[in-house]
Amino acid sequence: MTEKKRIGVIFGGQSGEHEVSLKSARAVMNALDPEKYTVVPIGITREGQWMTGGDPLLALEQRVDPKLLGREPQAGVVAETALVASSGHLPETANLATLDVLLPVLHGPFGEDGTIQGVFELAGLPYVGCGVLAAAVGMDKGLMKAAFAAAGLPQVPWQLVNRKAWEGDPEAVYQRLEAALAYPMFVKPANLGSSVGISKVQSRAELAAGIAEAAGYDRRIVVEQGIDAREVEVAVLGNDEPQASVPGEVLPANDFYDYADKYLEGRTQFQIPAAIDAATSATLREMAVVAFKAIDGAGLGRVDFFVERETAAIYINEINTFPGFTAMSQYPKLWEATGVSYRELLDRLLDLAIERYRERHR
Repeated sequence: MTEKKRIGVIFGGQSGEHEVSLKSARAVMNALDPEKYTVVPIGITREGQWMTGGDPLLALEQRVDPKLLGREPQAGVVAETALVASSGHLPETANLATLDVLLPVLHGPFGEDGTIQGVFELAGLPYVGCGVLAAAVGMDKGLMKAAFAAAGLPQVPWQLVNRKAWEGDPEAVYQRLEAALAYPMFVKPANLGSSVGISKVQSRAELAAGIAEAAGYDRRIVVEQGIDAREVEVAVLGNDEPQASVPGEVLPANDFYDYADKYLEGRTQFQIPAAIDAATSATLREMAVVAFKAIDGAGLGRVDFFVERETAAIYINEINTFPGFTAMSQYPKLWEATGVSYRELLDRLLDLAIERYRERHR
């Protein structure tokens, strides 16, 4: 009998997507095949302290709003979970060397931006997902857009705002944005996902409020031209020879697909495959692979597009290098529609992590 692999599933973290990570981790841990893997859960608190032993996932779930996670708090778990001694938010002992593969189910800064990937590289362990460079570029919307432009991918007009410049002379920033873009605009923190901190703005007053909101999450803020478009997503899987899933369309219940609807209300609907013609579908899948390669992606990614309603023009929006893995998440649903089940998807991601590790260490 083949010995089971020990998989370190890491979740939580210090970003604004902490709760999303917990939901994703719960789904992932429930889906990993117990005949193949021994799951070793590793939590990271909002303060950056690592947690092992006991049930760190439930311990972290108890610390957030139970309504947000849809779970009832249970007593006695926090006391059974050890807080690992840490220095500068790095674990001194977390038994990482005993693991075969690390699966970082982390979203946003300090988890999806190359920082923790650097820790894994120093530990010399295979891990699921992009490396340091791809994770960093994929997290920062400003750098991501520069990489997409270099790859020749079409994008809506956009501007980058520095928080300090805005605080120093907000009027100059508003004038620059209004000269380059038209309302409506979308204001986003450069280094965050899951629609956290994003605003759709229709006026100067809303623009000011939107920048203030985004500036609470990041020092770099992206402002994009809003267009009347359909939102279409494509999942990518692979390393040097990635494959793309069938496209799926987001049908948001709110004005746009915001955080509340993604993780709280759940009223948005998805059409998979998207109701688009074969030529458009093929173009989207090809562009998704180009985008993935443009940042030197590895393992997985979800590429989001706009398809303008009036002209059918395609614009790339962004790539998410570790998309949500919750029950409502698009990434696993897109692959399921393409013929890859949730459990098989996790198997392939773990295999890809080992493949990439071996290729890098040839």
